[in-house]
Amino acid sequence: MSKTILAIIENERFPFEVAMRAARIAKLYDGDIQLLLSDPTVSFLRSSFMISADAKQIADNVRQAQQEELERIVESIAEYGLNVSTSIVHERPASDAIIARALEVEPFVVVKGTTYHSPAERAVFTFNDWQLIRKLDYPLWLVKTHEWKEDPVIVAAVDPMHPDDEEGGLTQAIVDSARSVSERTGGQLLLLHTYELLEEVSSWAKLAFKPLKVPMEELQQKMQDEHRRHLDSLAANNDIDAGSLYMLPGRTREILPAFAREKNADLVVMGAVARSGLKRRIIGSTAEHVLDHVPCDILIERMS
Repeated sequence: MSKTILAIIENERFPFEVAMRAARIAKLYDGDIQLLLSDPTVSFLRSSFMISADAKQIADNVRQAQQEELERIVESIAEYGLNVSTSIVHERPASDAIIARALEVEPFVVVKGTTYHSPAERAVFTFNDWQLIRKLDYPLWLVKTHEWKEDPVIVAAVDPMHPDDEEGGLTQAIVDSARSVSERTGGQLLLLHTYELLEEVSSWAKLAFKPLKVPMEELQQKMQDEHRRHLDSLAANNDIDAGSLYMLPGRTREILPAFAREKNADLVVMGAVARSGLKRRIIGSTAEHVLDHVPCDILIERMS
């Protein structure tokens, strides 16, 4: 994999901030940048009802404006002294064009701005962020509009007991990425693991345990101890001190945004797994809530 940072430039998603974040990442990892301006305007014009001469003139004007915008963005990150290349894609849907370019570039990470998504968008999975989460085979760094602190707080959201990560490859990738960013920025690394209480799982769990005649409190304590054992083992294997570990009861989609706010996090690193049979990345409703409600950048790691 190259050390090319593929930065997705979209006019409606703070393009200068995205380029600046990509430049900082490239500087940290001694990489270069490819700015990919994704704008389907010209594609829309191709299917326009307008007469061809008018549509062509507008399309030419749009292309010129896009090129000028890219030149301004390149100039804005010139201080980093990076090797920067640019390209433009007009295809629809934009997510497919981005994925196709990523397959060509094989980037170290894809950087893209993200904004709030309406419930309707989340329901039909039409917006580009979700499509990239589900289909992209490279780490995806989603940028929010906030300034990083000089000593950033990096939260690694881990689940060492995830049934789809029995070998721990994804969990380790999350820790490795979070640690790498924290070390290169002089930041603070925090490990967060959430677990659901038995009563939150469902009443069926209680029914399932009834024949065992074991009190729910005892079962809950056994579950908690097992989660703690796995988290402590993960920390020990990665030389992470106990003061950086947090194990909290509750649903990740609720706990993670609140935790990120409380710790004033700059980046949350989490994972995407592939479900057998579907052959797609699924984070489900957890990512749906996390993507919109975590107040900082999100780095989504992939199963190795």
